[in-house]
Amino acid sequence: MKAARHAMILELIEKHDIETQEELGAYLKEHNYSVTQATVSRDIKELRLIKALTDSGKYKYATVDKTEAGLKDRFSRIFAQSVISVTSAGNIIVIKTISGSANAAGEAIDFMKWNDIAGTLAGDNTIFVAVKDVKVIPELIKKFHAMMKI
Repeated sequence: MKAARHAMILELIEKHDIETQEELGAYLKEHNYSVTQATVSRDIKELRLIKALTDSGKYKYATVDKTEAGLKDRFSRIFAQSVISVTSAGNIIVIKTISGSANAAGEAIDFMKWNDIAGTLAGDNTIFVAVKDVKVIPELIKKFHAMMKI
C-alpha cells in the first residue's frame, strides 16, 4: 500500500503544481488513498521531496532529481558564460574566468560530481581543478570545452 501511495504521489507532483501538504492530501483522497496529514508529511520526507520554484514564481513539490536536472542546466550556462580558457599543468587543470566568476564556475564543476576530479579551488578569476589521474586530463578538458560550447 505504501509503495503504491508513493508511486501515486510521484505521479501527482509530476502532473500538478502541488504547493502544500494539504493539497497533496486532497489529491491522494481523490485517488482513493485515505491519508492523514502525518502520513503525507512522512511520505514527503521518505520520498525526499523538496519545494522547487516554478516558472510562475510559486513553489511546488518536486523530486531532487528533477531539481538537479534544472540546476545542471543553470550551472552549465554559468560555466559557459564565465570561462575564458582551459589548460593543464601536471595533474591540475587551470581554468581562467572573467573577473569575479571563478567561484560560480567552480560550483558548476563541483555540481557535476565527476569521479576523476579530486577537488577544486577557486579564486577571483582562476579555478584549479585537481585531477586524480593525469591520464584523464585530455578527456576532462574536452568535457570543459563542451560545457563552454566550443
